[in-house]
Amino acid sequence: MFARRLSIQRIDAEGGRQPCPIAWIDNFAMRNFTNDPVFDDTLPVADGVLEAGTRVPLERLRPAMEDWFRRKGYLKPDERLEVEEIAANGQSGNALR
Repeated sequence: MFARRLSIQRIDAEGGRQPCPIAWIDNFAMRNFTNDPVFDDTLPVADGVLEAGTRVPLERLRPAMEDWFRRKGYLKPDERLEVEEIAANGQSGNALR
């Protein structure tokens, strides 16, 4: 539906990677539906996968998602997110950490 597919991974204190549950991503997307129009062009599609339009700034997306996930209690203080674009061939592209 949107031009870009993004991988949204939770990175734990040991460096382990797990896809963020779609419920978390959906919660963020719905909250931002009314509070920050820059993120309106997003669509959660699966665990760890978010589709986004070209006007969604990735450099703002990761910190905004981290902040929201921390406030909801999804992320522990020693955890972080990694957001990266998934290339058309299915490989991860540029990571924002």
